[in-house]
Amino acid sequence: MFTIGLTGDIATGKSTVSRMLGERGALVIDSDALTRELMQPGTPTYRAVVACFGDGILCPDGRLNRAALGQIVFSEPARLRELESLVHPAVAALREAKLRASDAEVAVIEAVKLVEAGQHEGVDELWVVTSTREVQLRRLLHDRGLSLEDAERRLAAQPPTAAKLKLAAVVIQNNGTLAQLRAEVERQWRRLTA
Repeated sequence: MFTIGLTGDIATGKSTVSRMLGERGALVIDSDALTRELMQPGTPTYRAVVACFGDGILCPDGRLNRAALGQIVFSEPARLRELESLVHPAVAALREAKLRASDAEVAVIEAVKLVEAGQHEGVDELWVVTSTREVQLRRLLHDRGLSLEDAERRLAAQPPTAAKLKLAAVVIQNNGTLAQLRAEVERQWRRLTA
């Protein structure tokens, strides 16, 4: 199995690229989706996060209130590191289990902090999706409905892109149209599967 580590900052289009790769037959493992799976009420990861951050991060029905948790961790870098130390090992273990269970020829591991968590070292190629800050901000405001303050806070919490770019085998600039992005993904897929 050939593995692609797919990363990039928030609102650069990682999920769109991974969806396009999935349409071409790749197994896509979305770290955010794994995190949501691991954060379901009653799981060990859920219990550890609630123990660390308190009941104030819960909805009345006991589910995790992602917005409340986001307010905490995107305001305090130390708290974000605490959350990551609880979640990243569990995500890595679940991701490895999914990879072992698949017979796909190409797998895409999508994660915003793939490099920072050291997970890029186990992939065959690192792909980095980038966008200008203005494009990211527009997407956060219009597509995700964040306030300007929340959007800027999340952008400020992103690790520097330069380190990722130095390690990348493929850099996909995503500032244009969906058709332009699709064409670039198709070009890279043909190169990979030739």
